[in-house]
Amino acid sequence: MNDKFVCDTSVIFNGQIMRLIEDGDLGVKPNIIIPNVVVAEIEYRSNIQKEIGFYGINILKDLREFHKKGEINLIISGERPTREQIKLSPGGELDALIREEAMKNNAVLVTTDRIQGDIGIFEGLEVFYVRDRSPRKQREVRELQLLRFFDDTTMSVHLKRNNTPYAKKGSPGNWRLEKVSNDPILKQEIEDVAYEIVEFVREDEHSFIEIEKTGAMVAQMREFRIVITRPPFSNDVEITAVRPLVNLELSDYTINEQLRQRLDRAEGILVCGSPGAGKSTFCAALANYYLDREKVVKTLESVRDLQVRPEITQYTKLEGSLENSADVLLLVRPDFTIFDEVRVLEDFKIYSDFRLSGVGMVGVVHSSSAIDAIQRFIGRVELGVLPSIIDTIIFIEGGDVSTVLVVKMTVKVPTGFRDKDLSRPVIEVRDFHTRKLAFEIYSFGQDIVLNPINPISSNRGFRKFEHHSMGRRRESKGERIPLDIDIRGNKIIINAPERYSSTNIEIYSNSQLIFTGALSRNSDINLSLSTREGQKILKEYDRNKDLHGKVK
Repeated sequence: MNDKFVCDTSVIFNGQIMRLIEDGDLGVKPNIIIPNVVVAEIEYRSNIQKEIGFYGINILKDLREFHKKGEINLIISGERPTREQIKLSPGGELDALIREEAMKNNAVLVTTDRIQGDIGIFEGLEVFYVRDRSPRKQREVRELQLLRFFDDTTMSVHLKRNNTPYAKKGSPGNWRLEKVSNDPILKQEIEDVAYEIVEFVREDEHSFIEIEKTGAMVAQMREFRIVITRPPFSNDVEITAVRPLVNLELSDYTINEQLRQRLDRAEGILVCGSPGAGKSTFCAALANYYLDREKVVKTLESVRDLQVRPEITQYTKLEGSLENSADVLLLVRPDFTIFDEVRVLEDFKIYSDFRLSGVGMVGVVHSSSAIDAIQRFIGRVELGVLPSIIDTIIFIEGGDVSTVLVVKMTVKVPTGFRDKDLSRPVIEVRDFHTRKLAFEIYSFGQDIVLNPINPISSNRGFRKFEHHSMGRRRESKGERIPLDIDIRGNKIIINAPERYSSTNIEIYSNSQLIFTGALSRNSDINLSLSTREGQKILKEYDRNKDLHGKVK
């Protein structure tokens, strides 16, 4: 039997070469040949701060220890590749050099790469293709060094080189940040923790690496979401590990039968709240609830960390894009898709496309209030289709349902307008439990107005929404507003001070009310002189009347 084995990068990067040696699959004291091509690629990955590179270096160090103990004969062979050859790596140039080393040394090529193995067989090489991914002496999660920083109340652990480790403890909406050791975590210690994590994730069939870029790796290690960052992305090596404390059912939330029936009918749901409020835990419970209702449920996640039942397939980015994933997922035709989370413009488009295609959607949105969640969609989707894609908004606070809003389109005169000619499509946002009208959304000229009618205040601290222009002070009802009238061609422009932007106002001539309207985000109202309102304003202006406004 040939006792010379050439390793390619695949058996180093997934650690399988260690299992083969430990299990004796390569015989007694085999000759393990590592081409310089493999060393160069591992070194390159490490230099660009890829976590897999650091893992590869540790495997090489382990092989050297086996050599010192006399368990293998370690040989480094061949020339280092040129820069041009490294650039051609995706095209198979480095793999070809590794096969060339196997041919020169009359050795067996060891690989887990199907293409590499098949090409090697075609070229006449003896190939040891490693099909079995079973772990070598697989550790339990609880044996990892990382777990010593966790206890039963720990939500997340935060490790940074040369800093004392911290942990977030408590429950969603009720947590505290605690120092879990007085000793700073040093360079070798944090590297050992990172190595163990990568080793476990690569060997465990229930764990996977979601994202690996220069200076950052995101992995799902069983129920733990792990983020490892390095310079240049972060200023130092850092490990963040997040663990869900509980898996809840829908019955664990403050949901009455009326709301449960609403969830059975709703098809465009936004689950919103601040970071750490418990949005994902609620969505997982909702996904499992729909599964119990014999619905086909899928998830679409940038990082697959929702704790859902095995029957629910979790999809992530396909070839680095959620849009590609959405194209495939639409063909699957699920009854409900849990979209965690809706964040960038492309996400809003995907959510909208799914809803307009008839797929039930549950979207997770970061926001500080329920109405802020729907406002995230304004400007990203056409106002007219908003009620078609969102019908229910659930605000999570302190790990429970705090506020529920329902969205519906109607045609009417917006609240505060008196002229029936101003009737238009208006989106009504109502409190689900009281049925009171909370907000109106409608177009006024070139602007979209979000008008608070009965802003909701919950006993969980749901804040009052203050008009579409964020951050300005709330004006007092009846407050006098100075106006500047500007006539340009066939238009009359009513200007108010900037701080009154997006405010509903009444316009008076002396003490007589002549017009009710809403200032735009630019603090003005544009009227055509051909309209009744425009003629009224022009007439009073020509008569030198005292034209002023009042906050409605």
